[in-house]
Amino acid sequence: MSAATPPVRKCILITGATDGIGLALANRLAPRHHLLLTGRRGTHPALPQGTHYVSADQADPTGAARAVTNALEQTGWAALDLAVLNAGTGFEASDGLDAADRIRQTLDVNLSATIALAHGLFPCLAAANGTLTLVGSVAHKGAARFPAYAASKAALHGLARALRSEWRGRVTVQVIHPGPVATAMHAKAGHDPGRLSRLFIAPDAMAAMMERAAATGGSPVTLSFAARALHAILPEKRL
Repeated sequence: MSAATPPVRKCILITGATDGIGLALANRLAPRHHLLLTGRRGTHPALPQGTHYVSADQADPTGAARAVTNALEQTGWAALDLAVLNAGTGFEASDGLDAADRIRQTLDVNLSATIALAHGLFPCLAAANGTLTLVGSVAHKGAARFPAYAASKAALHGLARALRSEWRGRVTVQVIHPGPVATAMHAKAGHDPGRLSRLFIAPDAMAAMMERAAATGGSPVTLSFAARALHAILPEKRL
């Protein structure tokens, strides 16, 4: 009787992997796949062992895209099976009016850098017939107190639709819209959700749902409370 064929270890990029959903997803995938992780910091001791890391501050979209593509070359990855563009930022706006510098930072990190990365990663993704996963938000339909953030996520929704059509047959493109997750993002944004935070989804649970969504390649995918209940009763699906 022949031995079972070991599962293929995929080459996966995750941006914004130093905390929150990105770190939870990295911890989930690291034992089974090769990972290249990004974050704003120079180093990060909490990342899973055996992973590659590159500092890429998406507030500088062109610089971040260059840093990531250079890191792929230095790592020796000519093909990329999955790129999860998860890094993001946002700020609570007083009376719905964002300061100009915060609008620029939000759009640079959430949208401009994502566009630059997507196009920079296309050759590697196409070489593997891979998947580009853009991480949006349920806020893409509009979110009180977060106008610039909501606008940036709505733009990601449109970007995913455009690239999914343009790259059909070469790269699978999807956008995943997570619901509220229990991370430090709200505190960083200057927002206190109060009692609603009790309903937020744990990062590990969201990472599991994101893996399922990435494995199926469907788009758009909303991962909120109903999806969590459905995920709990369905067989696990892994990359």
